[in-house]
Amino acid sequence: MRKKVTSGVEYTKIVEIKGPLLAIDGVTNVGFDEMVEIETVDNPKRLGKVLEVGGGKAIVQVFEGTSGLSVSGTTARFLGKTMEIPVSNELLGRVFDGLGRPIDGLPETLGDDFRDVNGAPINPERRDFPEDFIQTGVSVIDGMLTLVRGQKLPIFSGAGMSHAMLAAQVARQATVIGQEEFAVVFAAIGVQNNEAAFFRKSLEESGAIKRSILYLNLADDPAIERLMTPKVALTAAEYLAFDLGMHVLVILTDITNYAEALREISAAREEVPGRKGYPGYLYTDLATMYERAGKIKGLKGSITQMPILTMPSDDITHPIPDLSGYITEGQIVIGRPLFRKGIYPPVGVLMSLSRLMKDGVGKGKTRDDHMEVSSQLYDAYARSQELRALAEIVGKSSLTGTDLKYFEYGDVFEKKFLQQEYNENRTLDETLSLAWKALSILPESELTKIKESYVKKYYIPSNNEEST
Repeated sequence: MRKKVTSGVEYTKIVEIKGPLLAIDGVTNVGFDEMVEIETVDNPKRLGKVLEVGGGKAIVQVFEGTSGLSVSGTTARFLGKTMEIPVSNELLGRVFDGLGRPIDGLPETLGDDFRDVNGAPINPERRDFPEDFIQTGVSVIDGMLTLVRGQKLPIFSGAGMSHAMLAAQVARQATVIGQEEFAVVFAAIGVQNNEAAFFRKSLEESGAIKRSILYLNLADDPAIERLMTPKVALTAAEYLAFDLGMHVLVILTDITNYAEALREISAAREEVPGRKGYPGYLYTDLATMYERAGKIKGLKGSITQMPILTMPSDDITHPIPDLSGYITEGQIVIGRPLFRKGIYPPVGVLMSLSRLMKDGVGKGKTRDDHMEVSSQLYDAYARSQELRALAEIVGKSSLTGTDLKYFEYGDVFEKKFLQQEYNENRTLDETLSLAWKALSILPESELTKIKESYVKKYYIPSNNEEST
């Protein structure tokens, strides 16, 4: 049962409604990811896309959900095209919902072009290697977990911790030194209303909204929209980066909500589940999304990704952080012990790393001593943590003088270097200066990771003498 209409082909033979899915029989010439308009007499039009097609049947996922729809009286119009969004530099400074519709009270954007949101990962043959420093103004990231232009560096966090604050701070402060063409695309996926309001207020009050695009998919929005939000955000980012030559930082939060929506749709399709009920293609799906970040040879712009995901029960072996760790180039882990101590940002540095840091720091990029200082900070903090554990068994009085210096270093590292205000934007020189103040608590002989010439130049003897 079909009839031709001006905007596509319309079908009325809806055979099943299950969760957010419609099953339509008797279809022909329908393609995967094709857009569909769903219409009833009593309900406004809804959008959907084809998930599966074969044997004259199409499975359609409805973005706004299927509540209020019935098998009889519902029509599906296949539009013969995939989902597209208008793109232009007028997107900057705007706030949209998860499907790219304006929610800031301003009119629809006039696009210079329309782009399919179902983008593909960057061709490995065309990739350029990331090696340019991005300054976030957050000491622990800039000093020890350096973000590099074109990198994928996720934040792993537990529920209720301060990852949202860190995401907002990075969005406000991030910049490529010496580069004015810098933009932020911030996509909130399945977040609470108060969290969405916080992100929006943070960008607007700081003025960072002028160089940002904000996409807000709320927790009470249909779950199916969550699957489209990062695609819409990345499509806008690709236009800014590779058409307009801008350096773009994409922040996606929360990837866990995205994966949960993927699991929900998979269950509705009665697919065979994989680990913890997630579909077997979870790795492929995440990789397709993450690998849209990078630099392309011969093009000026770049896309850097900072996805944020909450680990269920703080379990870093959970499928979502586990698979993300294989795909991305490091991770920033938010530590609950530091969070409980009231330290912000509570980054557990011993569980965190940036695999591309060595390529983005050093002579001609940041400062000559940067990499070695980072290595020494890691080494000394690991030693201080070991000694803290030992002191709980044998008592602090059993420690040597040098051990006590490491004890003191651990406290200073957490309270002076790691700890900073939410609105505090530190330069790299300020970050490295704080690092040297902490390292100068230790005797010079303990700085085995740093060249002697750098020690002579930056070590502060008075620091050590005062603490003796």
